[in-house]
Amino acid sequence: MHKSNKTPQLETAALTIAGSDSSGGAGIQADLKTFARFGVYGTSVITAVTAQNTLGVDDVTRMDPPMVSSQLRLVLEDIPVRAAKTGMLASAAIIDAIVEAWPENEAPALIVDPVMVATSGARLLDGDAVDGIRSRLLPRADLATPNLPEARLLAGDEKGKAGPDHLAERILETGCRAVLIKDGHGTGKEVIDRLYSSDGSREFSHPRQEGQFHGTGCCLSAAITALLARGAGLEEAIGQAIDWLAGLISRARMPLKGSSRVMWIEDEDSHP
Repeated sequence: MHKSNKTPQLETAALTIAGSDSSGGAGIQADLKTFARFGVYGTSVITAVTAQNTLGVDDVTRMDPPMVSSQLRLVLEDIPVRAAKTGMLASAAIIDAIVEAWPENEAPALIVDPVMVATSGARLLDGDAVDGIRSRLLPRADLATPNLPEARLLAGDEKGKAGPDHLAERILETGCRAVLIKDGHGTGKEVIDRLYSSDGSREFSHPRQEGQFHGTGCCLSAAITALLARGAGLEEAIGQAIDWLAGLISRARMPLKGSSRVMWIEDEDSHP
């Protein structure tokens, strides 16, 4: 039988547009590990470099906006990215650079994870950049994945009294096609994440696990992105990603000094 010497072509990929986490637990590092875990070729656009561990963020260096747009443009013109996610975007100028380089036609599915504050409390987004996410990025998004404090900022709920239903309604008014309000900051025995879209709402629940965890939001949005890149529907991708994250949290490890446990992202059969 004749054997073809033609090299197989890359069929699908996912993209993360986010900051680098030197501890490996969140940001670009966690996203690429998650993409690999779901069998998707991972690409990246780095928006900032952080010096951090699970104790906190010590320093942040933002990328020049033209460098951000160059990374994005070159990745998209060569790699078959089917779904992309954003994480730490740092500044309004970086958001503008991303929007200006984003394709108008045949764009990848876009997941916006509005990373604003690190688990340690360090602010990762300039105050004036919140409006950039709301007015320029969310109208292009297929899904936003804020936690409750982030949802309040995006919805302009300055008094902090609105419930998830009202917050989601305000966020959907930006043009975002769907919003998943995460319940990781809640206190109930069950974590209840709520998905809202023009089709209505749906709840995803699982038992709450006690403790602090580093990078859960990044891992969740990256898993959803990878599953969408593989062709899953939105609700299917969200449900599978939430179930996977719950298992990941149960296997999280303690670092040497910090109090936030880190995710162990490997194939289930390969971790010790």
